[in-house]
Amino acid sequence: MTSSSDRSPAVDVLSTRTYEIRTYGCQMNVHDSERLAGLLEDAGYVRAPEGSDGDADVVVFNTCAVRENADNKLYGNLGHLAPKKASRPGMQIAVGGCLAQKDRDTIVKRAPWVDVVFGTHNIGKLPVLLERARVQEEAQVEIAESLEAFPSTLPTRRESAYAAWVSISVGCNNTCTFCIVPALRGKEKDRRPGDILAEIEALVAEGVSEITLLGQNVNAYGSDIGDREAFSKLLRACGKIDGLERVRFTSPHPRDFTDDVIAAMAETPNVMPQLHMPLQSGSDPILKAMRRSYRQERFLGIIEKVRAAIPHAAISTDIIVGFPGETEEDFQQTLHVVREARFAQAFTFQYSKRPGTPAAEMDGQIPKKVVQERYERLVALQEEISWEENKKQVGRTLELMVAEGEGRKDDTTHRLSGRAPDSRLVHFTKPDQEVRPGDVVTVEVTYAAPHHLLAEGPVLDVRRTRAGDAWEKRTAEKAAKPAGVLLGLPKVGVPEPLPAVSGGCAVD
Repeated sequence: MTSSSDRSPAVDVLSTRTYEIRTYGCQMNVHDSERLAGLLEDAGYVRAPEGSDGDADVVVFNTCAVRENADNKLYGNLGHLAPKKASRPGMQIAVGGCLAQKDRDTIVKRAPWVDVVFGTHNIGKLPVLLERARVQEEAQVEIAESLEAFPSTLPTRRESAYAAWVSISVGCNNTCTFCIVPALRGKEKDRRPGDILAEIEALVAEGVSEITLLGQNVNAYGSDIGDREAFSKLLRACGKIDGLERVRFTSPHPRDFTDDVIAAMAETPNVMPQLHMPLQSGSDPILKAMRRSYRQERFLGIIEKVRAAIPHAAISTDIIVGFPGETEEDFQQTLHVVREARFAQAFTFQYSKRPGTPAAEMDGQIPKKVVQERYERLVALQEEISWEENKKQVGRTLELMVAEGEGRKDDTTHRLSGRAPDSRLVHFTKPDQEVRPGDVVTVEVTYAAPHHLLAEGPVLDVRRTRAGDAWEKRTAEKAAKPAGVLLGLPKVGVPEPLPAVSGGCAVD
């Protein structure tokens, strides 16, 4: 523990307390941050205004241990906050997530002004730990070794009124040599199907019309409950929920991608024609060294089956360049798979050592210059393919779910933005009638760029939805709320846009 001299003085518990959460890493962390926000608001904290830049009373870092230099970035941010904390009585800093689970006591040793360190398994303890740190005036470090409560049982401040993450499992049973996540998140634990469907039905009742099923290895769902077809059954059950318009999931593993899942995707109308499936490498020797339990032929076979069943499916992936021992021939095999698979999008990463992973100790570490050159070739190839695949969308009529905050130039171009069923981002001409996030518009695609589409003609149809009603209601509640509340009273805030589904971590 750290001495009380490093803690900020206690603060009046009746004052208004604001919070800010900074999230790094994968969709699981994004969803965990929704839980953290819900817990804090249940405890009476108020979300700090956008752009507060560390001026909140409580700043929470939800960390990732997968990203390169994750620890340096964390300590740099903590160092930036140190003088602010020293000048603001009662300010508190908390660090959670995968890096906290890994580094534990190291964090308060390197940054003694941190008040709370908590792990991936006990996010529900954050309000209690903050209060304990305030009263005792010393750092609280509490890292649970196993899951205390499934995150979906905790309060949630959803970042979107019309789209939501729904966690179906936590943890991972794989042992990929580049990945530390299983050591930090633990073995896979599945939720009961009835609990998942009950949560989805409750969300739909609140106005949500799109859900994304979330898991470290989402299509391995059922291994913990002894049912190999549990995931396909879950997809089909989602198809029976009235009012649920769009279902997505991320991220599956090729090892567990079975024909019954492909059939469920093709035969369930509200399961979207979009698939994110990590490749990592196209080389069989490298896949073996990564301890990935599939090979190039198996991966391309899955792609072929998906395209046969769902011709318009947009398929994206994760790829790591420069894994230890990767030769030019190995890299050429990755380029071959990219050409054959014709991904709509690829999240590409340069391999870097992750302390605590087997790959970090392997021989044959590739020089940075070689990795960079291969990475640039891969990106150039994928950009070309993405553009070619997007050009095939020109002339198509698409139904878009209107998004919030996805088009950075929407205000200056008099456009709005939305997601097609296959998750492609489409910017469209703003119609004369009101269109709200969550509503559905029909447009014709007129132009394609590598990473987005344009619909420059008039909107063909606007369908007002319950999801749009939910967004409008939440926005009105925000406008009607006072600027602050006393500790102990919850607050509902304006939702932020739900991030687009991606592989993000390159760990699946």
